[in-house]
Amino acid sequence: MANQNKIIITCAVTGSIHTPSMSPHLPVTAEEIATAAIEAAEAGAAIVHLHARNPADGRPDQSPEAFAPFLQVIKQRSNCVVNITTGGAATMSVEERVRPAKVFAPEVASLNMGSMNFALFPMLERFKTFEHDWERPYLESSRDRIFRNTFGDIEHILRTCADNGTRFEIECYDIGHLYTLAHFVERGLVKAPFFVQSVFGILGGIGTHPEDVAHMKRTADRLFGKDYHWSVLGAGRHQLPIATQAIALGGNVRVGLEDSLWIGKGKLARSSAEQVTKVRQIIEGLGASIATPDEARQILQLKGGDKVAF
Repeated sequence: MANQNKIIITCAVTGSIHTPSMSPHLPVTAEEIATAAIEAAEAGAAIVHLHARNPADGRPDQSPEAFAPFLQVIKQRSNCVVNITTGGAATMSVEERVRPAKVFAPEVASLNMGSMNFALFPMLERFKTFEHDWERPYLESSRDRIFRNTFGDIEHILRTCADNGTRFEIECYDIGHLYTLAHFVERGLVKAPFFVQSVFGILGGIGTHPEDVAHMKRTADRLFGKDYHWSVLGAGRHQLPIATQAIALGGNVRVGLEDSLWIGKGKLARSSAEQVTKVRQIIEGLGASIATPDEARQILQLKGGDKVAF
């Protein structure tokens, strides 16, 4: 019961949103991703959320071969919970996106709860020059790109991972995504306890006003009661303000360079671990404490790090 008062920090170290030219600190190679994850865990993250990239140009890469090198290093050097994305990038098919979770059977995998406009093009207003030829078109084309997560896609991921014992970081970018989760719960395809990651600040999803955050929690409370654990992700400059509100409400938090490149106004974060340290200070300053990886495993009823396939 004591663990119910512990706050789980998830850290997403690279993602597929930001491009390498935006920050010299964004991990790209397997060595950089492993180091970023291990440092984040050492700073206090119980869970590390992982994407892979092409080491030559930083392009998102969802092949199992791209994940294997850093998964093995992280497992050898850290007790943290490994969370593998099934979101990949919006340019990928669902079959491509689910492959690493299918192959490596992690304790946790992410799962997006709905198709949406996922606008990256506003970043072109801040970032003007790019090192790699894929970066600008990747951002610009998001004006007409839909991040596809149909009911069939979601069911495909759930059934593909059904025998893995993998639980999900269920990413909800809007209120309707909570109702989509309720649909899959009613059908018995998702089992409690649910780890609901509410995402704020992506253009195309819910906004960042404190009332948006409160509305997400109220709706999830009404739909799921005590069957879920709530976490928040604030994009960009909203990362820490939204985290602070969620912590005050007893929620869990996610930080990392996938979600924000910044540590303060106009100041790039040097690492995801720097953001973990900052949010840990907020947690402890508000009189709460962080969950260790094993406490997070107990809270979320995970299968254990010895039962993964890497």
